[in-house]
Amino acid sequence: MAQILDPLPPEQSGKIFCCYVNATSKIQVARISNIPNWYFERVVFPGQRLVFEAPKEAQLEIHTGMMASAILSDTIPCDRLTITEPSNYEFVSNSQPAIDPINKKPIVQINTKTGDFIKSLQVAGLVSID
Repeated sequence: MAQILDPLPPEQSGKIFCCYVNATSKIQVARISNIPNWYFERVVFPGQRLVFEAPKEAQLEIHTGMMASAILSDTIPCDRLTITEPSNYEFVSNSQPAIDPINKKPIVQINTKTGDFIKSLQVAGLVSID
């Protein structure tokens, strides 16, 4: 997801897509302040997922909201929040597809590569309601 409101400065190269999830029960503010000539700040509600584009050297600051204030609770290098783009997904075709027991459609397994790790996701076929 490109930042339409706050595009990266043209001199920045090596952009990456990142994802941060607020796994707390408090409102957080995500801010990147170590990139010159760029302003990035977003409110992240509990359980919300924030997908953004940033330079590889960016640091995401997480400020947790308290009564009338916010405390810097974490600083995360954006290269640790990298997500792979859809073109890097691989479909598993070496095994017989499983069948979803509810709607009797095949389940597709997608392997996502992140660094040295491979994570499997299973996607069931869509159900149509008449």
